[in-house]
Amino acid sequence: MTRLVIIGGSDAGISAALRAKELNPAVQVTMIVADAFPNYSICGLPFYLSGEVPDWHRLAHRTEEEITREGIEILLNHTVIRIDPARRDLTVIDSQHQHSQISYDRLIIATGAVPVLPQIAGIDLPGVFPLHTMADSFAVAHYLESRSPRSAIIIGGGYIGLEMADALTLRGLAVTVVEHNPTVLKTVDARFGQLVAADLEKHRVHVVPSVRIEGITSVGNHIEVQGTQQFSAQADMVLIAVGVRPATELAKDAGIVTAFHDAIRVTRQMETNIPAIYAAGDCVETWHRLLQQPTYLPLGTTSHKQGRVAGENAIGGKKEFAGSLGTQVVKVFDLAVARTGLREDEAKQAGFTPLTVTSELWDHKVYYPGAHRLNISLTGDMETGYLLGAQLLGHWQGEVAKRADIFATALFHHMKIDEISELDLSYTPPLSSPWDPVQMSAQSWWCASRKLQKA
Repeated sequence: MTRLVIIGGSDAGISAALRAKELNPAVQVTMIVADAFPNYSICGLPFYLSGEVPDWHRLAHRTEEEITREGIEILLNHTVIRIDPARRDLTVIDSQHQHSQISYDRLIIATGAVPVLPQIAGIDLPGVFPLHTMADSFAVAHYLESRSPRSAIIIGGGYIGLEMADALTLRGLAVTVVEHNPTVLKTVDARFGQLVAADLEKHRVHVVPSVRIEGITSVGNHIEVQGTQQFSAQADMVLIAVGVRPATELAKDAGIVTAFHDAIRVTRQMETNIPAIYAAGDCVETWHRLLQQPTYLPLGTTSHKQGRVAGENAIGGKKEFAGSLGTQVVKVFDLAVARTGLREDEAKQAGFTPLTVTSELWDHKVYYPGAHRLNISLTGDMETGYLLGAQLLGHWQGEVAKRADIFATALFHHMKIDEISELDLSYTPPLSSPWDPVQMSAQSWWCASRKLQKA
């Protein structure tokens, strides 16, 4: 009987385990989890801390009982400290500091990512928190409940930072977001980042751009944060959300090759350079479907797909990961912001001849109550007319995510922008228009490109 061992129990790990059992119920699957929270939604932590999801248990995609019911053995609070590819075994330490050896026939590494922590003094002071794990969220929740802070500084204006600005504002805290880039949400164009920053300010979140934090100190009962541009501010708590890096030390110690961003290099079948060892999720490189080359895109949706491929191939399959387009969306107060594919600067760097056209449209027929403005920015290749990327910003109830998914589907299937206009999309006045905003933005891009070609 084949023994498949998986290191990690989050998105990639659980997807690998379930897929292996789907295809071969007889395979022996063991999932080694470093904490006590297998298959929990880390993406849901801001909504637990805001109080919108009051019970943290509800963040579990599946309970431990549901996972074991599938025939998957789970070792909780067990940490792998060594992989021996020659012997095909692992050295594991449990919560009682007891060592043991676990052998495998096939191994999947799904160790995920860890938060990037700035190399500054004071980062370990009481009241200063990263936010990446369930344990991190419990520490923040305990501080909120026991200390009743009235103000917070969030270092980092990315997805988690802005979701936490929303969450803490909802709890009544005065929030300041400090971002070292000129705008928040550097994954979208600066214009969209500025619109998001304006909406944050409208909701009484103070946004401080172009500041790099240099130190954190205790001042009486407060925490003081200092940075460039003579920035200094005090608050009752500080959250650090400046990004993640792949957790690959264990793999590298075993001789597994890493490359882009120090992530594990894998084939599209999720194979590492060592026979019988696969890897998936935020610890690995991601094949970019549009660029046709590896990059690093740590996303939950990608991790699930990669894990499924790894689980299938670890038991004899030949599945290939189709690739990612970096499709993502975030809700911040009343706004939803989404992107897929390439920004214009990324497209230029990749050798395309991009044109970006931004359209402002209504998310449904304006005569029906509740219509909101929807900004759609399309990037296409002037030489071929192919879609290269899309960004959307609008009211969170304006189908922003699903419209981004239309563009993601078009990118996946290598469509030209004028072909998007021909899609057979649904319509009813409360939800759209006879020409959906997706199609109207495509038509605007086509018209703008024709004018430039004739000029």
